[in-house]
Amino acid sequence: MAHKPLNILVFSSLFPSEVRKTAGLFVRERMFRMREHAQITVVSPVPWFPGQGIIRFFFKGYRPMPAVMEVQDGVEVYFPRFLSFPFFFRSKDATFMAWSVRRLVKKLVKQKKINIIDSHFTYPDGLAATTLANEVGIPSTITMRGTEVPHSKDPRKLPLLQKAWAKASHVVAVSQSLKDVALEHGVEDEHVTVIGNGIDTEKFMPLDKRRAKEELGINPLSPVLITVGGLVFRKGFHRVIECLPDLKKKYPDIRYLVVGGPSLEGNIENFLINQCEELNVTENVIFFGAQPPEKLSMYISAADLFVLPTANEGWANVLLESLACCTPVIATDVGGNREVITKSDLGYIIPFGNSKALLNSLLSSLTKKWDGGILRQYAESNHWNVRVTKLHTLFSRLVGL
Repeated sequence: MAHKPLNILVFSSLFPSEVRKTAGLFVRERMFRMREHAQITVVSPVPWFPGQGIIRFFFKGYRPMPAVMEVQDGVEVYFPRFLSFPFFFRSKDATFMAWSVRRLVKKLVKQKKINIIDSHFTYPDGLAATTLANEVGIPSTITMRGTEVPHSKDPRKLPLLQKAWAKASHVVAVSQSLKDVALEHGVEDEHVTVIGNGIDTEKFMPLDKRRAKEELGINPLSPVLITVGGLVFRKGFHRVIECLPDLKKKYPDIRYLVVGGPSLEGNIENFLINQCEELNVTENVIFFGAQPPEKLSMYISAADLFVLPTANEGWANVLLESLACCTPVIATDVGGNREVITKSDLGYIIPFGNSKALLNSLLSSLTKKWDGGILRQYAESNHWNVRVTKLHTLFSRLVGL
């Protein structure tokens, strides 16, 4: 007797669309790779409230609205609206989300014979998704991706996280540090599996460093630092810029590549530009804006060092992407960073908020001889195929295949 196929409904409010091409790429990458083993349909709720367009008149990029549905690489991606007010009633986001998408989800479950809902981020997405999964009588998973750390410290949101974890058939954490958050708040060990993000080593690969620098208009002899991410304080661009005056004393021609654009958390580009002017390092910092994944290899390959002095991460894909391009890494000891950079042959993990440690690690890293082969080999050992095999096993067990 033939097994019924694995048919997954991916549920995540952070997912790429024509109006937000770089949002949630890590969610799409993971779940689109699951297509080797399953049918995939995506529901990505979009926050909305009456009169939202008025705010967009003053803030151009505020909550851009995608089409109701897009077909991406043959996968149907639905973008239903859900009621969400800025700053107010945020504790009701999961309730509003479930209420707004209930009819669509039930229709898709019936039409496409969905047998599991896979949600990303515990709140509000995970709580809404597990509520709906329980209503239609199918299993559900929540993938913890990092927002759980600040949410667990909020006494209003912590009970909502705990409710979501309890409703889920199983919880996936992208790092052990995130699993520890769930365990700390009452989730049983066997209810959580650690499956990190992976890397596409066919997409991210080393290019000739000299040629990459020239392509970007940089002197091939100039030392180059890079950070890739949304332009928000959490990512720590400003912490690298703070180090540049001291770095210039030894490397007058040093360049720092800022690759990223606005995100849902905000946009600090003007702050960074002003900071550069105040520190007299404007000529040393190059703002390249957000870049599509297929172009990132050139930017990362041009760099001698990838720097991520971030305040919080679940599992930072950019670290593996950098290693795949044979560029070593400096990252702060937060979230899952230490689980990615596991040895000094790959880079350095430094204390968060310690500017002296950051400066010293930058100086020592720029003089160290790094073995690109070790960096690349480590990235290849973390290929997406390894992660997807584990996910397939988990989903199949939950569905009963």
